[in-house]
Amino acid sequence: MKRFSDLTEQEVLAVAIDSEDDDRRVYLTFADDLRENYPATAELFESMAKVEGTHHDALLHLYQSKFGPNVLPIRRTDVRGFITRRPIWLIRNLPIASIRREVEVREAEAYGFYHKAAERTKDPEIRKLLNDLAAVEQGHEALAGEIETQKLPESEQARESEVSRRMIVLQYVQPGLAGLMDGSVSTLAPLFAAAFATHNTWATFLVGMAASIGAGISMGFAEALSDDGTISGRGSPLLRGLICGAMTSLGGMGHTLPYLVPNTLTHAFLIATGLSGVVVFIELWVIAWIRAHYMDTPLLQAIFQIVIGGVIVLAVGILIGAA
Repeated sequence: MKRFSDLTEQEVLAVAIDSEDDDRRVYLTFADDLRENYPATAELFESMAKVEGTHHDALLHLYQSKFGPNVLPIRRTDVRGFITRRPIWLIRNLPIASIRREVEVREAEAYGFYHKAAERTKDPEIRKLLNDLAAVEQGHEALAGEIETQKLPESEQARESEVSRRMIVLQYVQPGLAGLMDGSVSTLAPLFAAAFATHNTWATFLVGMAASIGAGISMGFAEALSDDGTISGRGSPLLRGLICGAMTSLGGMGHTLPYLVPNTLTHAFLIATGLSGVVVFIELWVIAWIRAHYMDTPLLQAIFQIVIGGVIVLAVGILIGAA
């Protein structure tokens, strides 16, 4: 993949042309899917698709006037910094919330791309067009909230506040949730393997803490290195990495702390393991709900992924420890 900072002006325009055409086709697909049950929202998507088509034509005209008729075959998936997304537009009857979040990410990425590209370009004509497109895409971010309510914000202040709130979710809440889910599940096997192998609460506590902190460091680095935030608008990679890493560690520590029960206490192992099991049960169901509510995952699928997956990981740890 190519770094955004290494793109030439020709490549920037080529990526923008491909992106606008892709957005246009996705919005038209959403419009077709929503037309029967949400006609007003379908009309909104059609109007957004027309705007994206206008952007595409303007970019194509400028590209051909500067670099000739053949557009370079470079896409945003070839550039580091764009978010890799599953093709949810291929799924029919999507929830409105899922569609809204997809639009938010697309428009935030487009704004970030045009804004940063305009700062780097030296050609005044290209810079002006990119700045104009950035302003339009920033306005589209606010329209994402309309998709659920089917009405426009009452004022410019309300529009800016809504965009700001959604960007906070994108930049900080989602990395935290991802870390919490990973830490709560991935640390189950080593913790309970140590518990059933040693029947020693202090030794189990040390293993659980090591697994939690290690997982936090790993997830923190993975999140920080996955996206520099330049194009996607997801914020500082360092801050996202710290949030994700901290929540991963906290997710593992939740069911590790019960093993602070001192070994000198009668039935200490049983007490600590029972408390930890209760914490695990609560954690898994809460995380399944969070995944369904914030991460666009159907509830049954979230239950299967988190609860059943967590139970399997837990069972593996117990079996290995008891062997």
